Amino acid sequence: MLTGLILAGGPNTRMNGDPKALLPFGGETLIERQIRVMRQICREVIVVTREPAPLLRLLDKEVRIITDFFGGKGPLAGMHAGFSLAKFDQIWVAACEMPFLSAKAAELLLESKKSGWNAVLPEVNGSPFPLHAVYDKACAGPIAALLEKGDYRLSELLKSLHWLGIPEAAFREKGIDLRFTVSIDTLEDYRQALQSE
Repeated sequence: MLTGLILAGGPNTRMNGDPKALLPFGGETLIERQIRVMRQICREVIVVTREPAPLLRLLDKEVRIITDFFGGKGPLAGMHAGFSLAKFDQIWVAACEMPFLSAKAAELLLESKKSGWNAVLPEVNGSPFPLHAVYDKACAGPIAALLEKGDYRLSELLKSLHWLGIPEAAFREKGIDLRFTVSIDTLEDYRQALQSE
C-alpha cells in the first residue's frame, strides 16, 4: 500500500505569484494531472498546501488536503505534515511543479526498496533527487528533528537516513522517460514543458 504526497506549499514567486499546482497542462491543471498519475499505484493521495481553498473547489473529496504544521519552512515541512498523517507506511513524494510524474518510476523505486532502507531516490547526473522518491512514513521523526532545530534542507535529511540511490541507467533499462525529474520553476520552464508534452 502506497500513499502519494504532493507538496504544493511554495510561494510561487518566480511564477508571478500564480500557484504552480493550478497551471493548465494538457487539458487539466498540473495538480489534477499529478493526482491522476499517482492514483495508478497509490491507495491514498495527500496534497500539502498553504492555501487549501482553491484546491478544495477543484479536487474531489477522495484527495486529502492538509496544511503544514511548520508553516513556511519549505519541502521538509510539507513532508513532515504528509508523513505524519499518511495512512500507509510507504510514501511517494513529489513537488507540485513536476509535470511528468511517472508511476513506472515510482514502482521501480518501491520494488528496489528492501528492509533497512528509509528511502529510495533517483540519482540524476550522479546526485540524489529527493523529490519523486519513496520514503518510509517513519522518516517523519528525523524530519521533525531537523525542523525543530531550524534546518530546512533536504540534503541534511538525507544525511540522517539510510537511503538507496537508483541510477538513471536503471530507469532507462525499463524504458522509463527521465523527464519525471523535470521541474517548473519559471515561466520559461513552463513554456518548455508544454512544448515537450
